[in-house]
Amino acid sequence: MQNSARSSRVTVSADGRGLVSQAGAVLLWETLRVTGLGRGLSAALEPWRAPRAVHDPGKIVADLAAALALGGDCLADIAVLREQPALAGPVASDPVVSRLVTMLAAGGPAALAAIRAARSAARERAWALAGGAAPGGDGGPVVIDLDATIVIAHSEKEQAAPTWKKTFDLLTELAVASSQFRGRVA
Repeated sequence: MQNSARSSRVTVSADGRGLVSQAGAVLLWETLRVTGLGRGLSAALEPWRAPRAVHDPGKIVADLAAALALGGDCLADIAVLREQPALAGPVASDPVVSRLVTMLAAGGPAALAAIRAARSAARERAWALAGGAAPGGDGGPVVIDLDATIVIAHSEKEQAAPTWKKTFDLLTELAVASSQFRGRVA
């Protein structure tokens, strides 16, 4: 099977020529290439490829992930990639994307397992490539920084502090509520 992803090299320069929007997605596509996630998704999702399909289901899923990373919040937001064929290569139309998502949803646990297996293999490759430079590769802790969901309404609690946006995040609310609960139980 031939992958329909872009095959030309992208050169980054500061000369102001050849400007493109969504260039940040190049890092995502390079990560797909280096880790093998693009090939893995293509192979894993082959059973969900329509008989005469032009677009590779693995590429469609990767494009959806890139659109999401670029700020999209619905399937139609894949259009931002379609506008940059030199960067994204051929991008499936909205109806094709919708049909694939419907087929994957109908596939249920099997489709999820296929995607998870491809993602797991790519993650192992990424950690292997990083070697000792990988987070935790030196035996130290791996720090995970979670973003919080902003909630507009909150209750006044001890030690609750607003975020820099002058709102309260859900993680802070839960942490304060949990500490107050433990204090009552103890």
